[in-house]
Amino acid sequence: MGITSIRIVSGIALAALAACFSGCAGTLGDTPEPGVAQQPSPSVQAAQAIEPVAPPPHMPKDLAPDTVKAADEFLWLEDVNGKKSLDWVKEQNAKTDAVLKADPRYEAFRKEALAILTAQDRTPEPTFRGDGVDNFWQDGKQVRGLWRHTTLESYQSDKPKWQTVLDIDALAKREKANWIYKGVDCLPPEETRCLVSLSDGGKDAVVVREFNTVEKKFVSNGFNLPEGKHRIAWMDNDTILVATDFGPGTLTESGYPFIVKALNRGQKLANAVEVFKGSARDGGYGVSPEVMRSSSGQVIAVIISRPLDTFRQETYELVGVRPVKLDLPQRVNVRGVLSSGQPRLVFSIDEAWKVNNTTATAGALMAVPMAMLKPPPPGVGAVLTNKDITIFEPTARQSVEEVAVFDDRVVAALYDNVRGRAAVFSDKGEFGGWSETALPAPENSAIHLGSYSRDSRRLFYSYEGFLTPSTLSLANVDAFTAEVVKKAPERFDASKDVVEQFEATSRDGTKIPYFVVRPKDAPLDGSTATMMFGYGGFQVSYPPVYKPELGKLWLEKGGAYVIANIRGGGEFGPAWHQSALKGNRQRAFDDFAAVAADLAARKITSAEHLGIYGRSNGGVLTSVTLTQHPELIGGAVIESPLVDMLRYHELPPGASWMGEYGDPRIPAEAKWIAAYSGYQNIREGAKYPEVYITTNTHDDRVHPGHARKLAARLQAMGHPALYFEETNGGHSNDSDPLLNSQRWARHYIYLARQLGLK
Repeated sequence: MGITSIRIVSGIALAALAACFSGCAGTLGDTPEPGVAQQPSPSVQAAQAIEPVAPPPHMPKDLAPDTVKAADEFLWLEDVNGKKSLDWVKEQNAKTDAVLKADPRYEAFRKEALAILTAQDRTPEPTFRGDGVDNFWQDGKQVRGLWRHTTLESYQSDKPKWQTVLDIDALAKREKANWIYKGVDCLPPEETRCLVSLSDGGKDAVVVREFNTVEKKFVSNGFNLPEGKHRIAWMDNDTILVATDFGPGTLTESGYPFIVKALNRGQKLANAVEVFKGSARDGGYGVSPEVMRSSSGQVIAVIISRPLDTFRQETYELVGVRPVKLDLPQRVNVRGVLSSGQPRLVFSIDEAWKVNNTTATAGALMAVPMAMLKPPPPGVGAVLTNKDITIFEPTARQSVEEVAVFDDRVVAALYDNVRGRAAVFSDKGEFGGWSETALPAPENSAIHLGSYSRDSRRLFYSYEGFLTPSTLSLANVDAFTAEVVKKAPERFDASKDVVEQFEATSRDGTKIPYFVVRPKDAPLDGSTATMMFGYGGFQVSYPPVYKPELGKLWLEKGGAYVIANIRGGGEFGPAWHQSALKGNRQRAFDDFAAVAADLAARKITSAEHLGIYGRSNGGVLTSVTLTQHPELIGGAVIESPLVDMLRYHELPPGASWMGEYGDPRIPAEAKWIAAYSGYQNIREGAKYPEVYITTNTHDDRVHPGHARKLAARLQAMGHPALYFEETNGGHSNDSDPLLNSQRWARHYIYLARQLGLK
């Protein structure tokens, strides 16, 4: 069966009179916030004409998986380490380097980026461990990094006295391995026995080794797991819970584990005792055990999350060796356990949930006695009122982001109209309900909860703005106070810039908020080189954050940038995300295009000077914008992208995201995926701007085949496309600050050239 395609003429339709979708309350701009200018959407009328056009030349004649595969002339580029593929990568890298490094600004950009990434006055990110604080540090000399430790008092001083726990550079050299540090998990309460995760080249897959922080060496005959995408948790000094690859038939289609076993010290992995088993048909990112402890280190509960798809899960408590299913909604995020009094599970819900004969709203943060969540004696659920178990219930323009759970209190980062605040919630006890007390933070900020200690009742948190570097504070959750510990230095001159918030009207009438950061004196004549960020998926929010490299390499040079808070993200809670799921994905693309059109209507920029940037799921967004609305943009950075959406489930671990995109093997779902999939919708004769596509060879989260094939097809069809693939580092781009500085230099040189930044 052939595909009937449509083309939208005259760009995105900006509806003048359209109601907001049901999950949206009011419009932005009703309550202006100090320090951020808010403006209504301009009166723009654009006629929408729909005309049938022929299918794109590479759209399969039908959407059966075998037909899709047969129609793909660049299937060979999916062979990650094949000689033919790597030869192609080498050739592409040389061509791209010849273009971007030839720009006389390249070396200055690289040096500026490197100075930021390796600056000695960066704020060391603190992590509570034992009676002190850990930090992982990378710079120009320690490119792989140091795991180091100091006392809390020393950390709070101007010059902390660090002791090296593990030198990753020295370890890699000694073992002749490409080790990249991926974190540690230490056994409370002493936290001197730690499970260290090491990646070969930056992949998500890691090896795990037990480390003794007192002796500062790996434990002889300690826990040692081979490379895999493990899910691990300490039970006690001699037992860990492990979900991993236990051999043939123990991984899901996405390559994630669905079995949890208890592994004893000295025991072979093959002999570990099974305590939970899901199904090979499970979706998501693999079954995961979590051991919840009180401030004294006592185990309160062992929770096992079994993902059914990307967003739905079953939740179990492991009682002894018997898993007991908890009565929770499937769209749930478990946050921790309150241990004061009867144990209460803290969680947020992404769907409405009937409990206590009432309905809890999607997005609510809740604390429910564990006993109420298990098969109870009749009548147990009637003891508490809804206000007793609901900590926070957001409005349509609010969301709960990060959560920290103490023995008797909960701290949450909350967002209202994409502006954050941090709050401590306390149980009122006999008076019923929960009280909220704000922690100190300025308005119009992004809030990030950091490491916390249940024992000392302290929590690190930070706040920042587009033009304001991060401030790190240490909160006392008993006194509801906080003291500033560190202030990150300014990395660029922000005195000449301004932040504004606007809204665009999407094709269905929904109001889409977006931020503009630009020089105050930038002319409103459409000539300002502007880069626009978007994501639009997986309930990921884009709040105001300080981007030092962006400020130095772009704002200081006269450019502007835009953050588009489109549907699919989490800015306004679950409804904002779920409104663009699966068959409604086009809404996210329409939102992004509406913002681009709105920027041109306000003459902040114009298509010639507007570049878009997106990575990972943002690569879906940017590739679709390129194929659907090339008339709205002058360039695109498409990084670590998903672009072949008809085969994404075949490229590991793509099948784990079917809850977000749908299943291309189902004809009805393949039809609406095909309507937007960037790789299949490239057209001959279309006027695409030159794009820059980039990824990493070791990316085992988003297969590099996506990026390779997009570049190859564009080039084969005569469209301009630069391609660069970093052969070291994974999806997170965290392997090496030296490589990362080159990455940023390539990004901004491409954008400066493409968008006319002088």
